[in-house]
Amino acid sequence: MKLGLFMMPLHPLRRDPAVTLQEDRETVILADRLGFYDAFVGEHLTDQAENVTNSFIFLATLIEATKTIKLATGTSNLSQSHPVLIAAHAAMFDHLAKGRFIFGVSPGALLSDAEALGMISEDRNKIFAEAIDVILQIWERDPPYEIDLPGNRFKVTTAKTLVSNIGKGIMYKPYQKPRPEIVGTVVAPFSKGVIAMGERDFHPLSANFLLPHWVPSHWANYAEGKRRAGQTADPADWRIARTLFVADDDKVAERYGKSDANSPYRFYWRQLRIKLTIPKRHIVFKTHEAQDDAELTDDYVVDRLVICGTVNKVVDEILKFREQVGDFGELVYAGMDWVDPQLARRSMELMATEVMPRVNKAIAAAKHTAPMAART
Repeated sequence: MKLGLFMMPLHPLRRDPAVTLQEDRETVILADRLGFYDAFVGEHLTDQAENVTNSFIFLATLIEATKTIKLATGTSNLSQSHPVLIAAHAAMFDHLAKGRFIFGVSPGALLSDAEALGMISEDRNKIFAEAIDVILQIWERDPPYEIDLPGNRFKVTTAKTLVSNIGKGIMYKPYQKPRPEIVGTVVAPFSKGVIAMGERDFHPLSANFLLPHWVPSHWANYAEGKRRAGQTADPADWRIARTLFVADDDKVAERYGKSDANSPYRFYWRQLRIKLTIPKRHIVFKTHEAQDDAELTDDYVVDRLVICGTVNKVVDEILKFREQVGDFGELVYAGMDWVDPQLARRSMELMATEVMPRVNKAIAAAKHTAPMAART
């Protein structure tokens, strides 16, 4: 199982963006040094707590500062830009990163972004579907492109202005062939969108927002999409994000990860609880659909969605979670504000050097003993 990183990022409103942006860069640079496989960074235009407005720009500052980690938009909000812009920017980024790029995509869920862009009444899921179709066509076709898909608002051509011998009217194709890995973040239980991901060979990243019992619904729908495409789903393609904090002392882990009023984890989940409740997407926090909203307190959410403790405890919790949801290929560590930089760095270090090796050793041992048990 690989280890990845996901950051919204999310910071207290009082903090200076000039400081938090550098802190977020440090997080990715540290992840690279520790051997994390990839780093997904989100973007929002109108959220003071979330300081990255364009994930391509932010990630571009990290290409030369990192060596092996794949840099991933987490996500590029496709309903908010013309697909020609996104296709061109993503292809250019892929060349700059020499293939260390994952194209994370979504419609863009923040309603205040949609309002600011004058599109709050638009069907952003439909725009997203149309946009990704056109992006793929741009990468697959040669100029003048002549893209005019049925029912798609985006028409793309350079036929009138194409001058091939000087390169005019020609767009980038990605560095990776035929295209970068495309990943979609999945939040809603039983999401139908993940069926389409399976059909199109996009890979799902199940968000850290969901209680564990909802997560297997994502795999079931992804596998259904792969079946419709005549293929078999591979658990290695499934990423799952979780909120984790590892410390050298259980009391420190409990305080910083859950109980302290200044805990970055409490801040994170207070923000997310409110943000998901407003658009009525808070079923992710519920044990069942009819559960009373009044039960969804900060303590309730933190207790159920933060895995914290010393190395052995976190290893046990991850293995327990895996038993509940099934096999998957990458555990994605959710990045937090660095209230205490030393503890934040130490958690990532322990996660990479102690927790994941033990988790993978236990998984390998279980796979080895299972065939032996079947033969007896």
